[in-house]
Amino acid sequence: QVQLVESGGGLVQAGGSLRLSCAASGRTFSSYAMGWFRQTPGKEREFVAAINRSGVYTYYATYYADSVKRRFTISRDNAKNTVYLRMNSLKPEDTAVYYCAARNSNSGSTRGYDYEYWGQGTQVTVSS
Repeated sequence: QVQLVESGGGLVQAGGSLRLSCAASGRTFSSYAMGWFRQTPGKEREFVAAINRSGVYTYYATYYADSVKRRFTISRDNAKNTVYLRMNSLKPEDTAVYYCAARNSNSGSTRGYDYEYWGQGTQVTVSS
C-alpha cells in the first residue's frame, strides 16, 4: 500500500511558477514509477509527466505531455519519498486539479489506468 499526498498548489499569474510535491508513505517508494496527471471539470484526466523508478546515479528517465514539454520538470527524491513537479511559464490552460500517481513498475506510463495508487489532488489556478 502506498498513500500519496500532494501539496504546493495555489493561485499564480500567467508566466509564473509553482512546484508541486507528492509525499508517499511507506518504505517502498523507490519501487514505484511515478506520474502526474491533471483534470478540469467536464474533461477527462490528462497525462502530464512521469518518471521511472530507477536510474543511473541521480538520472531517471522522464516523460512529458507535449503541452508541458520544456516548461514542466518532474523529479524524485527517493530519500525523502517525494516526487516533484516544477511548473514554469504557467498558462491559464494549465489550470486544473493535479494528481500524483504511483505504479509498481520500473517505467512510468502515460495511461492513468496503469497506476495503482492516487493522491487526493491539489488545485492549480493560473490567472491571465
